[in-house]
Amino acid sequence: MLREDLTIVLDNAPPVVQPGRQREARERTARGMAFPFCAIVGQDDMKLALLIAAVDPSVGGVLAFGDRGSGKSTAVRALAALLPPMRVVAGCAYNCAPERTAGLCACAGGKAQKAEWRSAPVVDLPLGATEDRVVGALDLERALSAGEKRFEPGLLARANRGFLYIDEANLLEDHLVDLLLDVAASGVNLVEREGLSVRHPARFVLIGSGNPEEGELRPQMLDRFGLAVDVKTPQDVATRVEVVKRRDAFERDPEAFHKLWAGEEKKLRARIANARERIGDIATPDSAIERAARLCLALGADGLRGELTLIRAARAYAALEGAREVGDAEMRRVAPMALGHRLRRNPLDDAGSGARVERALAETFGS
Repeated sequence: MLREDLTIVLDNAPPVVQPGRQREARERTARGMAFPFCAIVGQDDMKLALLIAAVDPSVGGVLAFGDRGSGKSTAVRALAALLPPMRVVAGCAYNCAPERTAGLCACAGGKAQKAEWRSAPVVDLPLGATEDRVVGALDLERALSAGEKRFEPGLLARANRGFLYIDEANLLEDHLVDLLLDVAASGVNLVEREGLSVRHPARFVLIGSGNPEEGELRPQMLDRFGLAVDVKTPQDVATRVEVVKRRDAFERDPEAFHKLWAGEEKKLRARIANARERIGDIATPDSAIERAARLCLALGADGLRGELTLIRAARAYAALEGAREVGDAEMRRVAPMALGHRLRRNPLDDAGSGARVERALAETFGS
C-alpha cells in the first residue's frame, strides 16, 4: 500500500527551446516529420481555417470532415512548423504564461517567474488513448520506488496554450468526448484520484478530422468547433497530378523539398506572427456586427455562438489579409465555415448547408 504522507511532485517540463535555436529546431522538426504547409495543393478552405485558428485561438478550433487521403492530417501537422514560439514559466510542465497572475498551475504560485521559450505544442490524441493518458495520473513506479505521489501530466497538460488534434474525431469514445467537453468549457483540468488532487490550466485549440462515412459527430462536440470545413478529393486531373508529384518529391528527398519551400514557409510564418500582433487593432464596426446578427437570424442558428465566431474569424482573416477593419468581404469569406455546421436540419429543404449559407449571404449582403 502507498503511504498517506507521500509528497506530490510535478513531472518534468517538456524540452526547452532556447531563443537562439528556435529556427534550427523548427526546421529540423519539419524536415523529419511534416510536409510543408505551403506545398499542400488546393484545400484552400481548410488551410485558411487552420491559419485563422493559429491567429486567434478564441475562434474555437477547426473541424475538417471529408474524404480519406485528402490532406487533413498532413495540414494539421504541417501547421506546427509555422507557429511562433511562446514564452512560458521556466520549468513549468503546463506551459503557463509568465505574464499572467491568475489561472496558473501550482508551480507558478502567481509570483514573478523566470521565463523560457518553447515551441508551440501540437499534440495528437490517439483514438486508443486511456483516460489516464489524457488527463494525467499517479506515477505508480515513482510512488512504489521512491515513496512519492508524483503526478504525471497527460496530453491535456502538454496541449495547454497549443493545439490538440484528434484524427477520426467521430470515432472517439463517448467518455473521452464528455471529458474534453468539460475541459474545453472550463479551460481547467481537475484530476482527483488515487489520493491526488491536481488542478492545472488546459486551454487549447481543438482540431478534429474525420470521414463522415464512418459516423456523425455528436452534436455537443460539433458545437465546440468554431469552424468546420468539408474536404473533398480534387476532381481535376491537373490538381491530382500536382499532388502526386509533390508528395513523391517530398518522400524521395525531404531535405531538398523543404529547402525548395523554405522561402514560402518563412513568409507565411511572418504573416501569422504579424497578424497576431495586428488583430487587436482591427476595427469591428457596429454595422458588421448587425450584418452578422441578421445573417444568423436568416439561417436560424441557435444561440449567439454563431455571431461571435463569425466576427472573430472575420477579424482574424482581416489581420491575415492586412485589412484595417472587418467588412463584408471578410465576413462573406468565413461565413460558410463559421455557420455551416450550426444549421438546423430542414426536411423540406434538400439544399446542403453550404448552399443555404450562400443563399442567406446573397439575401443579407447582396449578390
